[in-house]
Amino acid sequence: MACRVGMLLLVCVAMVCALVSSSAPGSAANVTPRFGPANFTGHVIDNPYFPLVPGTTFFYEGQKGGVPGSNVTQVTHDTKLIAGVVCVVVLDQAFENGTTLVEQTFDWYAQDRFGNVWYFGEDATEFPSGSKEGSWEAGVNGALPGVQMEAHPRVGDQYSQEIAIGVAQDMAQVLSVNKTLTTSLGSFDDLLLTKEWSPLDKGVAEHKYYAPGVGFIYGVTAKGGSEDTTLVAITGP
Repeated sequence: MACRVGMLLLVCVAMVCALVSSSAPGSAANVTPRFGPANFTGHVIDNPYFPLVPGTTFFYEGQKGGVPGSNVTQVTHDTKLIAGVVCVVVLDQAFENGTTLVEQTFDWYAQDRFGNVWYFGEDATEFPSGSKEGSWEAGVNGALPGVQMEAHPRVGDQYSQEIAIGVAQDMAQVLSVNKTLTTSLGSFDDLLLTKEWSPLDKGVAEHKYYAPGVGFIYGVTAKGGSEDTTLVAITGP
């Protein structure tokens, strides 16, 4: 069954990537690599810009539209087999005003042998409605894995992070690989800066900063709306 799913994904990938590429702004080329289950040999994720060590928890604080919010992101010891690939399960919980849980998401990631981190989907639940809007899984209803983080980001690279047409179509473009930023955790150098957006949410874009050896440390709305998120603490092994 895993081989069959992998073959179906490979058959669909060219058509779907063409669709998402044509919807992205700017002149940068879409460099989303071809997905191949054989390129995944384990479930260690040690990409310096997106390390996911089981037992690690990231704590974020920020605001959206003036409402204080926080996120707790836990890299679990659980795995999930998707499209023939063993994925690491990450639990993300979003809160408003410190205590009110508004969304809980299980995200699935895997790193290929080249060092690219792939995103295989998410099981998201909004509270109190219980809505599953935005949930998707690679290999289901034509969805394909996207690239969450390149092994070797280069300025101008543009790639598809989510490939579930009409459901989740996040894109990213590398803006810089040498930014600096100071937060409550200290000063960071050689940061990766990306612009991330979705053609499903036109007029909205976000800038995200990733620190080597840490991962995502800061995000801020670049266009459309008002939202920011900052890493304030890390616990774990």
